[in-house]
Amino acid sequence: MKIQDLPYPDPGEPDARSGPRFLWWLFRNQLGGQLTALAWGLVHFVAVSGLPFGVGFAVQAVVDRSGGRLALAGGLMVLCGFAIALGDSMLHRSAVTNWITAAARVQQLLARRTARLGSALTRRVAAGEIVAVSTGDVEKIGWFVEAFSRFTAAALTVVLVCVGLYVYQPALGIVVAVGIPVLAVAVLPLLPRATRRADFQREKAGRATELASDTVAGLRVLRGIGGEELFLDRYRRASQEVRHAAVRSAGMWALISAIQVLLPGLLMIAVVWQGVHLARQGRITVGELVTVYSAVMLLTYPLRHFEEIAMAYSFSRPSAKRAARVLSLERATDTAGSREAVVPAGDLYDPATGLLAPAGCLTAVVCGDPDAAGLLAERLGGHPAEEGTSALLGGVPLDELPLSSTRTAVLVQDKDPVLLSGSLRELLDVPASGAVSAAEALAAAQCGDVLESLVQGSLNAEDPLDARITERGRSLSGGQRQRLALARSLVTDPEVLVLDEPTSAVDSHTEARIADGIRELRAGRTTVVFTSSPLLLDHADRVVLIHEGEVAAVGVHRELVHTEPRYRAVVTRETEDEAAADHDLNGLNGLNDLDDVEELAELKEIGETA
Repeated sequence: MKIQDLPYPDPGEPDARSGPRFLWWLFRNQLGGQLTALAWGLVHFVAVSGLPFGVGFAVQAVVDRSGGRLALAGGLMVLCGFAIALGDSMLHRSAVTNWITAAARVQQLLARRTARLGSALTRRVAAGEIVAVSTGDVEKIGWFVEAFSRFTAAALTVVLVCVGLYVYQPALGIVVAVGIPVLAVAVLPLLPRATRRADFQREKAGRATELASDTVAGLRVLRGIGGEELFLDRYRRASQEVRHAAVRSAGMWALISAIQVLLPGLLMIAVVWQGVHLARQGRITVGELVTVYSAVMLLTYPLRHFEEIAMAYSFSRPSAKRAARVLSLERATDTAGSREAVVPAGDLYDPATGLLAPAGCLTAVVCGDPDAAGLLAERLGGHPAEEGTSALLGGVPLDELPLSSTRTAVLVQDKDPVLLSGSLRELLDVPASGAVSAAEALAAAQCGDVLESLVQGSLNAEDPLDARITERGRSLSGGQRQRLALARSLVTDPEVLVLDEPTSAVDSHTEARIADGIRELRAGRTTVVFTSSPLLLDHADRVVLIHEGEVAAVGVHRELVHTEPRYRAVVTRETEDEAAADHDLNGLNGLNDLDDVEELAELKEIGETA
């Protein structure tokens, strides 16, 4: 896979049983790039390791006053220099390609999992952790995939050089062959502690990211209650904990780096001491001593990749663990579906509560429990996060359809919709039937003042659709964000539209106009609105009261508000004491009326007797 060919047509199904299994799965799917990087790595490292032999050959040629051998040594060194340059360039190119393609694969997997889970994702994983996985963790995972091929090439080169030195000069080669493995494994006892400290640092960093995300998201509310300093102090403490953890982790890695410098130096001293002793005895030549010394000195270069792969694995393992945790999340129902991909039509029915939304009608649902209303709205959309009885559309169970077909048939707008950053045109550029234009949707959602606000806040935006929306619409009020989200839902023009409290942050005058707009624009389409607003309820063709998980009453607003106390308690916010007082007052009025009738009858009887 080349960078210009991204994104992947299909990133595959990951092995998310654990972090190491996920890394191994990722490595196997990057096998072609790994082998390419390994080949160029061998060219580069072998060429680097070949220089000492050329240098030693040249030194011995000078000692022997042999011009031919000196020229041959020079040619060998030029060839090694060319191979070093070529191998290094191509190794860097292939390694970076592996890094970017691996990171892109992980990001695609995360994006696909997010799309499958929908709102269920944030219920199971904190928002800060999702941010950490999709940014820093993806980079760490890509780093390990990129470093593994270079480490493999370096390890093979070290083995080849040790074998070559032993064949070239056994007396010194045996010292190098024994010392190099000691250098490679010397830091292994320190790696578990370094890994634990790295894990602790990543945990603290994830907590700080989560706290920062929550603080930014609630900044408007915090300012309203004067709580900015409280949360800023919390973030300061969290950031200091991250700093202390990072310092402790860096200290351990500094110790490992120091050992990686100290031990090769000791090995070099041992080789020089032994070589000088052998040279004085005449058992080796000066050129052979220079060759072995240079080889040991240059071996520190590939040996540094042993430290790098240890660091890469230590940092990527917790990142892969978090990514695997997110990728292992599944919806309660099968997203592939057991039926063919069709878009059903007809009445929407929920067997669990008995709710029926007739086709082509505007049905309002009143539910005193907001959490129960949210779960019911999610169930009506098909493929809910929790297992349970499936809703039926035209008699077809929604959770038996593929997720794409279900979402085409039923669109659910929850009570806290998200506005992505970009232009208003991009916000409204969603899959739609084409029957409803952006202008019609914006007008029905009463977004006139929102457009004016966006144009004033955007430079060079003559067309309101080109106005920019900040991330999550932070520059807009809650009611303005709600209306833009409603306009986006209306543009899609689905067969069934489910709205959960779409006007809770809107004033009553605007709410009345929105109710008219929804009713007019959705004429002939099935619309379900979860609300307790009398203005919306009065425009509904059918009102359903859900009490304790079941349909308790069905009718129209003006009828239910007079005949159903439980409905009136939710819609008018009437308390039980107030309802009892009204009931007693009505009873007293009834008794007074009865006394008046009896008194009139007695007067009539007296008059007739007289």
